[in-house]
Amino acid sequence: MLTKATGGVILRVKLTPKAAKNALVRAEEDSAGNRLLRASVTAVPENGKANAALVKMLSKKLGLPKGSIRLIAGDKSRHKTVLFEGLPDSLLEQLEAKFSALGLT
Repeated sequence: MLTKATGGVILRVKLTPKAAKNALVRAEEDSAGNRLLRASVTAVPENGKANAALVKMLSKKLGLPKGSIRLIAGDKSRHKTVLFEGLPDSLLEQLEAKFSALGLT
């Protein structure tokens, strides 16, 4: 689900827009066996509103500044790639602990 990258940590997300509530739903595997986070947002998938809602929710749930979270792929897809900017080693450890505390491992 989380992997180190140059300049930070990458998270793969499957996003459901127009949902009943904003939530980090669960960790799961896709058909290729890759771990990802399933998330939902109430925002509509128009003009980047759902993407912005995802970044805002990740920021709030993980206690990270919005400016350090960037969507790097999947702008118009349900499958997103998010980059958390920072020192990869310490950031990976921090994110793994936060996802574990949320029951998302």
